[in-house]
Amino acid sequence: MQFQSLNIIEPILKSLKEEGYTTPTPIQAQAIPIVLQGTDLLGCAQTGTGKTAAFAIPILQLLSANKQYDRKRKIRSLIVTPTRELAIQIGESFKAYGRHTGLTCTVIFGGVNQSSQVSALQNGVDVLIATPGRLLDLMNQRHVSLKDVEIFVLDEADRMLDMGFIHDVKKLLTALPAKRQSLFFSATMPPEIVKLANTILKNPSKVAVTPVSSTVDIIKQNVFFVDKGNKNALLVDILKDKNIKTALVFTRTKHGADKVVKILIKHNIKAEAIHGNKGQNARQRALTNFKAQTTRVLVATDIAARGIDVDDLEFVINYEMPNVAETYVHRIGRTGRAGAKGTAFSFCDAEEKEYLRDIEKLISKKIPVIDDHAYPLIDHNPIPAPKQQFQRRGNSQGHSNHSQAKPGNHSQAKPAGNSNKKKWFGKPKSTR
Repeated sequence: MQFQSLNIIEPILKSLKEEGYTTPTPIQAQAIPIVLQGTDLLGCAQTGTGKTAAFAIPILQLLSANKQYDRKRKIRSLIVTPTRELAIQIGESFKAYGRHTGLTCTVIFGGVNQSSQVSALQNGVDVLIATPGRLLDLMNQRHVSLKDVEIFVLDEADRMLDMGFIHDVKKLLTALPAKRQSLFFSATMPPEIVKLANTILKNPSKVAVTPVSSTVDIIKQNVFFVDKGNKNALLVDILKDKNIKTALVFTRTKHGADKVVKILIKHNIKAEAIHGNKGQNARQRALTNFKAQTTRVLVATDIAARGIDVDDLEFVINYEMPNVAETYVHRIGRTGRAGAKGTAFSFCDAEEKEYLRDIEKLISKKIPVIDDHAYPLIDHNPIPAPKQQFQRRGNSQGHSNHSQAKPGNHSQAKPAGNSNKKKWFGKPKSTR
């Protein structure tokens, strides 16, 4: 199937060709015709499936059919998304696909001075992409009116829930016209999200592509069992491989991200961190440097990374295992995008084995282990967590065949084996 077969107008087809797009992804092929019909849409799709184009292309076409040059432009389409990075990414997509349509769009988000955003709004825009907090703020200041919105999109609804934005979204809904087309996208569909969708959509068509319980098959996944105190050394060792041009590294905390960056810089590896404590300009600069490959390693927390969209990113490294299984899928979904190849390495210490079991249960597969490395797990029985249940579960399903060692402090873990071993791409053990 080609984009021409979806009845897309010539100005947009021209832009898609300039962007190198020829064949729609599954969600684009299913969603675009539905949206063009004016029907509400409930889409279950994770990042990396081409979701943004699935709603941006038909929205641009619908708005182009009734351009409003005879009066000051009103906001005719509103896209609400949880993070600044994702809002910027969506804005770039609208500008790219709509460059020949004459339509205008702007992006508003918090963390920066509002003056340029207010100026853009005063000049009039057809499409507004916004994060909830800044949007409500500008609405309260009467810089934004949503009474003319024809098409509303709520993107990454599950992340909205995770970040505590659902109440803000409900406030926004009261300011929207009752008569509108609504598009709702979420990577997962927990009960709270289903309930929210039911309040927004009217007789929606449903599209589900690559549910969160499955990971992209093309991504090569491996896990390294390593003591907590040796993760830095293992990361530096892996990055000695010159085939790794760039890598996106995930930590669970902002402080952890900063610590990893300091270690990498100490070893002459150009790295930057991106997380909520960084200013918007610093975050955007770090992302730009990473895309340009002037920064080799970008270390990110989960919320900050949700909007990262980097072409041809091959390597994702989970420095720390996520404590929510679905987060693993979102993390490794940064690579292997649009059919490109990808590799995901995960570092798992003894206390994180429970997280690994939850991940494997979710994706319904065992992640192959690479144990032929210089820092194998020595401390299999760390000091137990306060809950005895955690200790019992941790001992019932070990993921390694190494002999048990006495409890100890992870930070005191010693390197083991030959430090010259580097066989990350060798054949991993398939069972454990």
